[in-house]
Amino acid sequence: MKIAIGCDHAGFPYKEGIIAMLQSQGHMVLDFGTHSADSVDYPDFAHPVAEAVESGQAEKGVLICGSGNGVAMAANKHAGIRCAICWTEELAALARQHNDANVIALPARFVTEILAQAMVRIFINTAFEGGRHAGRVNKIAC
Repeated sequence: MKIAIGCDHAGFPYKEGIIAMLQSQGHMVLDFGTHSADSVDYPDFAHPVAEAVESGQAEKGVLICGSGNGVAMAANKHAGIRCAICWTEELAALARQHNDANVIALPARFVTEILAQAMVRIFINTAFEGGRHAGRVNKIAC
């Protein structure tokens, strides 16, 4: 699977570990930065990830910032994006199963790196259940 990833300075410490974990599972990763812990603006990285997923260049996306909120808000401005902020493994699974989320937003200041990697693994490997959830998901876009 091709996965787009991006982060701001708060998410940078987790990004390389997540990339290595995804690559070890055979995924191709498109890294949209940032590439250091220097202060940056999160929309500059959230929008390219969202565009890659929306256009089909990537199947899923991973965004990381301090709270997860900023990158999720920016990504969700894109009509084809359903970005879910997750802070537990169960939320990562439900975001896929019930909401067909195609981007996960991680709050680096509130979860461990091990938990962040576990949530990404679950998010990538969990299928959308469809059924009653499909009608609800179809009502999301404006």
